[in-house]
Amino acid sequence: MRSILAAAACAAMLCLAAPAARAESVDVALVLAADVSRSVDDDEFKLQRQGYAAAVTNARVLQAIAAGPHGAVALCFVEWSGPEEQQVVADWTVIRDGESAASFAAILLDAPRSFVGRTSISAALDFARAYFAKSGVAADRRIIDVSGDGTNNSGRSVLDARAETLDAGITVNGLAIINEHPNPGYFAHTQPPEGLPEYYRQNVVGGPGSFLLVVQDFTSFGEAITNKLVNEIALARPARTSPSRYAGPARSGPAGREGWGEVGRVAHLR
Repeated sequence: MRSILAAAACAAMLCLAAPAARAESVDVALVLAADVSRSVDDDEFKLQRQGYAAAVTNARVLQAIAAGPHGAVALCFVEWSGPEEQQVVADWTVIRDGESAASFAAILLDAPRSFVGRTSISAALDFARAYFAKSGVAADRRIIDVSGDGTNNSGRSVLDARAETLDAGITVNGLAIINEHPNPGYFAHTQPPEGLPEYYRQNVVGGPGSFLLVVQDFTSFGEAITNKLVNEIALARPARTSPSRYAGPARSGPAGREGWGEVGRVAHLR
């Protein structure tokens, strides 16, 4: 009996002494946060999902991943709508090659639509920010990639949610989709007075190196996401970037707070 107890004690001590497993290192941990609110019809939803799947497996994206210091990124795909509507469609996956990318893309193509509700960008930011704790990786950068076709019309202030996200050291990039044919009753939501790109620049995007892509319709979504991922992974400039009236302040961060980086890089895809 004493020998058994001694062996058990030794085993316990070894377990305590053993170093914790090191988290896998990646160049960036990226939450892809996609709007599936009621202003997005079924055809537009399909184009959005297909665009994400095509972008993740695109040769340019895979080349950008391979060229990074760690040769890997961690992706998580979340669909969001109202304040209580966030769904992890494809959980944290380390992408190193075409095989891992294809597996991630297959999940996106197979899963059903998560919601058809209101639009809470603030709740999407809150959810994504907290979900980084479940990534299981050590990332050089953390980014939330928000795509949407309308303004925040539900939940708490999007400015407060963005402020907490940026204070946590997370960059927020945006992809504003110009939806001129939303579901009935949502034109004002998708076409705010200042324009959706300016709304995203003022209220959503922020953090060091942050940028916004503007897509003229859902048919060019796949190209936009591909360019966006390449830029985020490779730290290159967005494709076809040019100065625009959305350039914004040169030094002040969002909500008048300093040190959060410029929010003025805007690219338009047609």
